[in-house]
Amino acid sequence: MNNDKNKSNRLIEVSNLSRSYKDGALQVDVLDNLSFTVDKGEQLAIVGASGSGKSTLLHLVGALDKPNAGEVVINGQNIHQLSAKLQGQFRNQQIGFVYQFHHLLPEFTAQENVAMPLIIGDVNRTEALKTADDFIDRVGLANRKLHKPSELSGGERQRIAFARAIVNQPLVVLADEPTGNLDHTTAEKVYDLMCELNKDLGTSFVTVTHDLELAGKMQRQLKLEDGKLFK
Repeated sequence: MNNDKNKSNRLIEVSNLSRSYKDGALQVDVLDNLSFTVDKGEQLAIVGASGSGKSTLLHLVGALDKPNAGEVVINGQNIHQLSAKLQGQFRNQQIGFVYQFHHLLPEFTAQENVAMPLIIGDVNRTEALKTADDFIDRVGLANRKLHKPSELSGGERQRIAFARAIVNQPLVVLADEPTGNLDHTTAEKVYDLMCELNKDLGTSFVTVTHDLELAGKMQRQLKLEDGKLFK
């Protein structure tokens, strides 16, 4: 009975995932037969040194890269069995991404940046901007919505990036070193924001980081080392 309950609460199942690259005549094994799960509403941190394959793992889970072997199932859907077009739709609707460098579009305002996933998903522009306003307000930057990224501080840009990641209310946010480019105080505020969004929206967070302090605040931690995961 317990197993059935746990399975019904499962959002992500990663099974026997491997990724290698060719470097000339050499084969470089980055990830070796990884398996783990993420529950609905869970905050999972995956820690590892720079170059350990954390970003590669996140790209595989987010269908931005293809594994050599294994599968990723999100909400019952094997994402690597989808066509490129359907993968794009799935990412747009079900997955939010946050990176160490915010990747906001410099020529657009904060409001337009946050609305972009909705506009790409064919939501009416007026409605998309209104929804963007709601999420910008949620991250505490209503008075900065018409500013362009160059007019925002590092912490403000990262909070706008979070608003963009959650504007579609995805099942999961994949965060790649989300505090790595921030000072300690601002990093604390970003973590608090993650907790608030996790609580209010029930969004799962999978965060890869080398920041042990940030990882220690998550509900669960795994360590990536030599291509393998450890508890």
